Order: sequence, then C-alpha cells, then structure tokens
Amino acid sequence: MSDISPWQYPNPFVVTWKIQEQDIDHYQHVNNVAYLSQQENVAWQHSRSLGLSFEHYKELDRAMVIVRHELDYVKPAFRDDELHCATWIVACDGRLQLTREFQYIRASTGDTLYRGKTRFICVKLSSGQPARMPRPFADIYQGAVIPQIQG
Repeated sequence: MSDISPWQYPNPFVVTWKIQEQDIDHYQHVNNVAYLSQQENVAWQHSRSLGLSFEHYKELDRAMVIVRHELDYVKPAFRDDELHCATWIVACDGRLQLTREFQYIRASTGDTLYRGKTRFICVKLSSGQPARMPRPFADIYQGAVIPQIQG
C-alpha cells in the first residue's frame, strides 16, 4: 500500500478478516451475507473496545438495533484474502439514533472492496420498544463520533 491512507475517514477501528471456505458462495467469491456478518462482528468489537458489552446492554435494559443498512459491494473478495474491516461512528444524537459506516479493504492491495452504512435506534430490551439512550450509551457513543463528521 502507498503512504496515502486507503480509509475514507481517519482513525478507523480495524479488525482483520481472513476469508475462509465457509465465506464463499457458489460464484466462488465472498457471499453477501458473510460481509454483513462481519459487519456485525466489527461493530460489536468496536463497542466492546469503547466499554460497552452486551452485558452492559442487559444491565441497562437497552440495545442498539438496526433499522437500515446501505451496502455497496465494490469489488469481490476471494478465499484466503485478508481484509481489513473498519468502522466509524459517524453520528449519534445521544437520544435515540446512531449511525456507523464501514469500509473493507484488501490487505495486499489497499483496494476498497465494500462499504456499508447502518442506522441504529435504541430500544428497551425487555419490550423491544424505542427508548431513550441511557447516559452511558450517550456519553460513550457520542464521544466516539468522528470529529470530521460532527455538525
């Protein structure tokens, strides 16, 4: 890769994904569902790194659930490829909504293969109904919004 960053935003949270046989579809490239599963994995790892685990979600009776995905499959990935999978929190209103963006690049070339954008809302775990973010969610997630996107 060159000295120019391949990332769409600075300071990504990055997880490496080594493509395995189970990720491959009958077209011999990574299945679209595998990308989405990895997106969930990256988001959870990022949340845990910020100090919010599912245990915290249960204790606070709140969860961030998906209401919308936008997925762009730019180039295919293949078995044995190593992808760097990044996420950023690009918006959080501190009340109900949070938005993450994702970008996956092929480690060997720096080419972007995938981009995603996911909007979440906060719900009460016990009822599934929309509910205001508890203070720890608001503080942690708002604090992680990338500055270049704010306001």
